[in-house]
Amino acid sequence: MTDFADVQGNILRGYRMPRVRYLILEVADRSAARRWLAASTSGRGGGVPQITPGHWGANKPDTCFNIGLTYEGLRALGTPGSSLAMFPNEFIEGMNARALKLGDVGRSAPQTWPAPFNEPARIHLIATIYATEVEQLDDVQRRALADGKAWRLLGTREGCSFPDDIVHFGYRDNIMQPRFEGVHDPQRHADGQPRAPLGTVLLGHPTNLEGLMWRVPQPEALGRNGTFNAFRVLKQDVAGFEKYLDQAASDLLKHPQVDEVLPPGAEVKICQVLSIAPPSRHGALREVVAANLCGRWRDGTPLALSADTPDPKVDQAKFDYDGNSRCPYGAHIRRCNPRGGQIVQRVANNSRRLVRRGVPYGPPYNGTQPGDKSRPEPERGLLGNFIGASLGAQFEAMSCDWLNLGLQDPRITRSNDPITGTNDPDTSWFDLPLKSGSTIRLRGLPEFVSTRGGAYTFLPSLSAIRYLGSL
Repeated sequence: MTDFADVQGNILRGYRMPRVRYLILEVADRSAARRWLAASTSGRGGGVPQITPGHWGANKPDTCFNIGLTYEGLRALGTPGSSLAMFPNEFIEGMNARALKLGDVGRSAPQTWPAPFNEPARIHLIATIYATEVEQLDDVQRRALADGKAWRLLGTREGCSFPDDIVHFGYRDNIMQPRFEGVHDPQRHADGQPRAPLGTVLLGHPTNLEGLMWRVPQPEALGRNGTFNAFRVLKQDVAGFEKYLDQAASDLLKHPQVDEVLPPGAEVKICQVLSIAPPSRHGALREVVAANLCGRWRDGTPLALSADTPDPKVDQAKFDYDGNSRCPYGAHIRRCNPRGGQIVQRVANNSRRLVRRGVPYGPPYNGTQPGDKSRPEPERGLLGNFIGASLGAQFEAMSCDWLNLGLQDPRITRSNDPITGTNDPDTSWFDLPLKSGSTIRLRGLPEFVSTRGGAYTFLPSLSAIRYLGSL
């Protein structure tokens, strides 16, 4: 029986608070940092913010506070070398050293990352504050750093959810997260996928690969009920994305098979559902391209359930990819999670599932206004967390094999994810499926998402935080 009060709350549940702030910290004084960790789980009010557990009882907190430690952070706290050696190699090396595996090249290369991510050895702890108001974020940050001894603040990153879970590219997001065996979450909708074993996300529990459990760093109090997180700052070129949709729609209008893509008159319903005014064939084709690149219409409707028009009445989470699915093999959501669909890597179905948490940063994109061309676009993007028991077998395998190589299906091999992949307009391509079974190949996709920083962290259990505090 798992004690969910020992698991950090941001692992198995998604907080509903719209604001988040990340404090990126360096150990300033080892003894003071240990005392701070001990105080964060003491249960006493005031002083150091308390770590939010997975089970908080009847009283829902106004703010939530959680932490993740890098390998360098564990070492800076004085974790025994025998314990450090039991952590997986990718965590020990850190995100910067794994750049090629993650597609962090070119403008995403770690050498281009701004402070503090340009000095990964100094990043020891990333604390997350979730709240409703900025004043609450400020108060928790003030209390976290009040003693001025334990931590040195290297930087912050802040995000805020948009209404209706819309993200910068205009899609509705946060629709689906894995459900775990033994975890009751009445706010989580069933999505038709099997419940994931706890070992998918927590160390020390069975996985869905028979006989395989990920190694738990010892002592047990340190490793059990912990997990790993890939924290990513992902810049999104929204203006470039909308420009590409314009160009692709214009090209399709001239294509001899355009009526297979969009039957005459079908643009009326698409524009009506997605509130595009005035309705036009070009505007509807833009949305058809956007839907196929993602695998969902921008209102969240999955193409697997409604390929011709968005349909707000369908269950946006419950679907699969069968032989008749018209969701493209290379679509973003199908690459990230093939569900029960056939893939080359036979054992990988439902074994590379991740807990994904994401909040936009930067202002919403409202289009380029007349007279604004001389003013640079503000940076906008996503603060993402990708949580799982194995960085290598889950996050890195998905990033490399599925998103940037397309190894799960020979029809998309040597192509990259159309939205998040490391694309080059000279070589990129995406196949738009038609009802007849043929395809139209779209070319010239640029890189819409680039990495601006990140770190691999270990999300310790509350027992582990107490253990580290008592070293």
